[in-house]
Amino acid sequence: MENKSHALAAGLFVLFVTALLVTLAVWLTRDTHQLRSYELSGAVNLSGLQPQASVRYQGVPVGKVTDIGLDPTTRGHVLVRIAVDDAAPISASTYATLGYLGVTGLAFIALDDDPVADTQATLVPLDEHSRIPLKPGLMSQLGVQGERILGQLDQASQRLTELLSSQNQQAVMTTVDHLGKAALEIERVSAQTRTLLPDMAKGARDSLATLKATSLQVGESADAARTSAQAFQRVTERMFMPGGTLDQLGQAVEVWVTTNQTLQGITLPRLNNAAQNLARSSRQIGELAQTLNDTPQAVLLGAPAPAPGPGEPGFSTP
Repeated sequence: MENKSHALAAGLFVLFVTALLVTLAVWLTRDTHQLRSYELSGAVNLSGLQPQASVRYQGVPVGKVTDIGLDPTTRGHVLVRIAVDDAAPISASTYATLGYLGVTGLAFIALDDDPVADTQATLVPLDEHSRIPLKPGLMSQLGVQGERILGQLDQASQRLTELLSSQNQQAVMTTVDHLGKAALEIERVSAQTRTLLPDMAKGARDSLATLKATSLQVGESADAARTSAQAFQRVTERMFMPGGTLDQLGQAVEVWVTTNQTLQGITLPRLNNAAQNLARSSRQIGELAQTLNDTPQAVLLGAPAPAPGPGEPGFSTP
């Protein structure tokens, strides 16, 4: 009976010491920080996230996950409640994503600020406006992009299969054959070109020599034209200089005009009068000759008296 009492006392002592150690451990590991609660909501797959998972702000642990569920207000969204240290700079521009720790695959909540936003308003805990948007993380984006890439790879494989069909293979072989023939033709043309190059070079040298001779002739022609231009310039200067050819021509024209005026104003009227006098004298001589022809005795007796006219004495009608 006494042995049983000692065993009971020893068991109670062990239990007391165990409870004391547990209490001491809880007291030493207690969290003395002031925590604030926030809700995360978004259409994100939370595979791997468990309650008590770490919450990190830009990689620094600031809290833990307290609850995970579905958002009753928005269909298709999940709702995550977190407890965050009061010192964490949570603002209206803060958003959450799902991250993973190394090779362990343990998920955690990563908080970060939108660099585009320009607000520092602190969120109110457990308020309807204190919900932090939960955006897809890197793994979620890789999953979506992976599906898209797989679809594109499937389309590429189908197109590759169509490209490698028997008809396309025959077309490719025909194209290769044509390319071979084209290469042979190019080689033949190259050989002909190499054969013609000496003749072409000789023709080019001859053309250059001809061009050089033509250039010299053009230079000589230019010198001759320059000499002619200088001579023409001297002649022009002599023509236009005072007392030159143009002045002499002008003086000659003035003399001719003066002579013409004198001729028309003096000489021609005098010549006209002389011509009239000569005509009158000729007429008188003609009358005299006619009179002598009709009456030669008029030379001795004088001119006969004219017959009386009408109304004069001795007038008679024939």
